Amino acid sequence: MISVLFAVLTALSNGTASVLQRRAALGVPDSDAMRLALIVRLLRQKVWLVGIALVVVAAVCQAVALATGPIAVVQPIFVIELPATLLVAGFVMRVRVSRQVWCGVAAVTLGLALGMAAAAPVGGSDDVQGAAWVPALLATGAFEAALIATALGIGGNARAALLGLAAACGYALTAALMKDAMSRLDAGGVVGLLTAWQLYATAAAGVGALFLLQNALQAGSLVAVQPMLTLGDALISIAYGVTLFGEELRTGWWLLPQLAGVALIAAGCVVLARSPLATANAAPPRTD
Repeated sequence: MISVLFAVLTALSNGTASVLQRRAALGVPDSDAMRLALIVRLLRQKVWLVGIALVVVAAVCQAVALATGPIAVVQPIFVIELPATLLVAGFVMRVRVSRQVWCGVAAVTLGLALGMAAAAPVGGSDDVQGAAWVPALLATGAFEAALIATALGIGGNARAALLGLAAACGYALTAALMKDAMSRLDAGGVVGLLTAWQLYATAAAGVGALFLLQNALQAGSLVAVQPMLTLGDALISIAYGVTLFGEELRTGWWLLPQLAGVALIAAGCVVLARSPLATANAAPPRTD
């Protein structure tokens, strides 16, 4: 399937970008958190710019994937971004991939396969009908506000995890808006796409999610951010797919293997984020 291929390419690009952005964020002082000065400092770092270039590549691949497949199929595939990135990084840097990494890769892969087989997402429309976006945007805004407000009141890895979840919510919203916008291309051509509010909302949501991710990576370790980012994006995207696009998942006893798949993915992400390939710090130490 074309959608699966481009979802895998998106995961590869996004995973590499996350690691590069984390390395760049290590050199940013805590005093710049949640300020535009954070982005200004990051713009001066080549490694961060390379990460942003990969984000752009990922956005194009994601648009193709969402235009050709259900959001409940495409978005969960992105959980492979971290294991795939670490394997590629080990190959490129000629570093032996440890047993720890292979165990993490196996857990994430098995969890994804188990979860997707149990959920078996089907159906759904390519666009959002009526005014369904109104309650969805209100609920998303309230959820994001609560996460950010709570994160600002704490520090360290707890803040990083909450901001990582907020970023995941932003990326999931971006995907839902992008899928709806791409449907306007089929209906009205380029003019239909350029006149759709969803296109510009996609850009705004994407920039907001990127800003939250930079702050999450600056606030704490990758092991705190990555599981929340990876699982949050997948699960919230599935919620959008079901509620906005009418996609259907298996329920009943099928929820048990689905939850087992989620647990395996979470465990695998933690193991991988703790590996030397993910935690290597090439940036200078922080200065206040």
